[in-house]
Amino acid sequence: MNGTCSDHIWPPLVDYVFLAYSGTLLGLGLLLNGLALWVFCRRMQQWTETRVYMSNLAVADFCLLCSQPFMILSLKDTSDTLLCRLVQSIYLANRYMSISLVTAIALDRYLAVRHPLRARGLRSPRQAMAVCAALWVLVVGSLAVRWHLGVQEGGICFRSHAGSKVSTILFSLLSFYPLLAVLLFCSLRVVSALAQRPATDAQQAEATRKAMRMVRANLLVFVICFLPLHVVLTAMAALHLHSCAARLAFNRALSITGKLSDANCCLDAICYYYMTKEFQDASTLPVSPSDKAHSSRDSLSLTLA
Repeated sequence: MNGTCSDHIWPPLVDYVFLAYSGTLLGLGLLLNGLALWVFCRRMQQWTETRVYMSNLAVADFCLLCSQPFMILSLKDTSDTLLCRLVQSIYLANRYMSISLVTAIALDRYLAVRHPLRARGLRSPRQAMAVCAALWVLVVGSLAVRWHLGVQEGGICFRSHAGSKVSTILFSLLSFYPLLAVLLFCSLRVVSALAQRPATDAQQAEATRKAMRMVRANLLVFVICFLPLHVVLTAMAALHLHSCAARLAFNRALSITGKLSDANCCLDAICYYYMTKEFQDASTLPVSPSDKAHSSRDSLSLTLA
């Protein structure tokens, strides 16, 4: 049965469309995330919790995009080579680091809004750096375990037969669903708290509405980009794909949902501009010291909201 299955899951025309999509995403994503890193590292004057998380998110998205061309080339070969393992591990590490960091930002926002007094001892730029370092270690460590188990089972590459083993898929699912639950809880609780917060004037009411829209938008982008891919992986883990037609259908679903998840790299970069007043000011004209201080206070207010 395996010998009768074609390695080409799409007609040539569809492959060209996907290649154009990936090229556009790569160019736009590198530009936006490169600009974000430049602003975070060179134009901003004060490190805040949000700046720490977002700069790490920009690094993860930038590295994921840089690995994407090699990822596309590795998918053309069904063998489980060392280069294929390395490229796909880098790709997966940065994907799940992005997921982890978006969840960390939501949790940080939840602490600031729902538990402001307790947050004074829990939130600081240094602690945010420690959280990011711990997340990098956890994500890379989990993928190292996945690599070890995958090699014992015959391979970890997506196009190899062993790459669809349940044990390797479970690593992806366990790296996503718990974080999705945390993100949902934190986002809904923040929106509920902001909706109940009394507004003293029209300006504050408008700021609260903008903050609620941003939280909802971040949650929506996360769900749209990442949930379809993991639903497909869940179905693959639950079903035994013995037939060629079933494997072809799921490979196509993985191809589409995987490309959808890659779009998150560009959407994250677009969100940087809207999420902090500090980023907006730093990405435009130079400002005076007094304006910088005012920007810092605005940034803190937006971080808390």
